[in-house]
Amino acid sequence: QVQVVESGGGLVQPGGSLRLSCVASGTINRINAMAWYRQAPGKERELVALIASGGTTRYEDSVKGRFTITSDKAQKTVYLQMNSLKPEDTAVYYCSAGLNMYTGERYMLYWGQGTQVTDTS
Repeated sequence: QVQVVESGGGLVQPGGSLRLSCVASGTINRINAMAWYRQAPGKERELVALIASGGTTRYEDSVKGRFTITSDKAQKTVYLQMNSLKPEDTAVYYCSAGLNMYTGERYMLYWGQGTQVTDTS
């Protein structure tokens, strides 16, 4: 009843840019926060950037100054602008949405299927 779908991944040259998009759809009452995670081969999934419903953002240290997370609350969409990409940014990027489907219901975390970002260096 809730879908989270990412798009925008691909191949990028060192120092290049990509913008990822993620839209949440279905039965949604309120989104508390949306975030981007990534998982590189052989590594654990890590938080890259998060944006709360009030606009507060948080970034993983290695992407500060290079990545920017923004959202369009009306469209239930979150974006991740990635600039100055490095080889270590290569990973599958996952979008998550913390939301509830009905008023008073507890919030749950929903995940997208992921989109691959590959630095071609």
